[in-house]
Amino acid sequence: MSAQAQTTRMRATRVRATLMVQGTTSDAGKSTLVTALCRWLRRQGVAVVPFKPQNMALNSAVTADGGEIGRAQAVQAQASGLAPHTDMNPVLLKPNSDTGSQVIIHGRAVGNMNALSYHAYKQVAREAVLASHRRLQEAYDVVMVEGAGSPAEINLRANDIANMGFAEAVDCPVVLIADIDKGGVFAHLVGTLELLSPSEQARVKGFVINRFRGDIALLQPGLDWLEQRTGKPVLGVLPYLRDFHLEAEDAIDRRQGDKRGEQLRVVVPVLPRISNHTDFDPLRLHPQVDLQFIAPGQPIPAADLIILPGSKSVRADLAFLRVNGWERALQRHLRYGGKLLGICGGLQMLGTRIDDPHGLEGDAGHSAGFALLDFTTVLEPEKQLRTVTGRLGLEQAEVTGYEIHAGVSSGPGLSSPAVVLDDGRVDGAISADGQVIGTYLHGLFETPQACSALLRWAGLERVEQVDYHALRERDIERLADLVEAHLDTGKLRALCGL
Repeated sequence: MSAQAQTTRMRATRVRATLMVQGTTSDAGKSTLVTALCRWLRRQGVAVVPFKPQNMALNSAVTADGGEIGRAQAVQAQASGLAPHTDMNPVLLKPNSDTGSQVIIHGRAVGNMNALSYHAYKQVAREAVLASHRRLQEAYDVVMVEGAGSPAEINLRANDIANMGFAEAVDCPVVLIADIDKGGVFAHLVGTLELLSPSEQARVKGFVINRFRGDIALLQPGLDWLEQRTGKPVLGVLPYLRDFHLEAEDAIDRRQGDKRGEQLRVVVPVLPRISNHTDFDPLRLHPQVDLQFIAPGQPIPAADLIILPGSKSVRADLAFLRVNGWERALQRHLRYGGKLLGICGGLQMLGTRIDDPHGLEGDAGHSAGFALLDFTTVLEPEKQLRTVTGRLGLEQAEVTGYEIHAGVSSGPGLSSPAVVLDDGRVDGAISADGQVIGTYLHGLFETPQACSALLRWAGLERVEQVDYHALRERDIERLADLVEAHLDTGKLRALCGL
């Protein structure tokens, strides 16, 4: 028998398993545990792939097949040693108002829907979810699934595809995780279990308690009670990790890394529909950067650099900035020699005009921009989705990033590009006086050379170069170490069909 035939036969006889992690609340640690389990399995030579049936987030990543998925699944793909793919997150909802979202199926936007419209559309979304799962199950040993929010949201149980509805459809076991740092962990676990149907309760094979601080002996009586009360095992207790970073799925992480020496003051306004705020994680963790997110009503502090972030509703967020005094603040900032950077939607705000003739982000119409660069933007139905490499106009520094935008910008203000891309295109602009830069590229601070060049441009004389990818890889490894040290790996291997 040939080697290829042997490999084919071995893969044909392997167990194809799916394991799902659900949480008692949002931010219970689902993304973290799935990332940890993906790297733990990869260490053992298991072909594992992450999967989230339905995600609601404004932080997204561009995939190898030219679509977009939630950033948490992109990090989980890294933990699995894989390039991100749209099958890893077949349904992505990107909120563009309090009642509606852009619906993305298999990486492509299919339109904007309110909650009622999407409820009616769920059967189509369900077929997309199950099709992606089938493809992943055929190609990998273990599909490691992340739920969304909580399975005990009674109002969302009908036609559910994000939690138990999916688990029942594919007949997979579930691990339930809860965050003890928030308090009420036993009530969260027992209460969630009580609100599930008998078949769903039987599907829960064990509990994980996350972010515990202190002596585990003091927790043991509670663990014993929990197992007696529910008849289900506690698979382990994960400790609270300090100096730990994993890209947030949605909520803005305001924690700062250790700071030392000369500090560059960077300010970012928190827009109502801010998107891809993970762009700023490398700055938040940089030892020489004091990064402040400024919420509505907060005074706008003096800064060396102001960054206008990406937005899912650019015209509405532009109006929000004006109402909150940011236009005057930007003018004052530039008069005093400060630097200004606009990323994606922030770039569009720097121009003279934004047109939305198709009503892609709300009512059709146009808005005047800040007119700090001479160009206009038209929002087009076809979204630009690509990963790119190139060089900054600053110091010709190498940069890698990704584009996710519906805007097409044009005008004389773009004649001095911010980035020259390796595919022959140019991107963004640098103002004639060098104070203002705009770019469509997300992730530009993740490349050490580009980050250092931008920090020098903003006024930091001696820049300490930080490798953000190495920091992320370090923390993924730390998570896998925690699985080995604190969870019942025998039970986990059995749940994974190993």
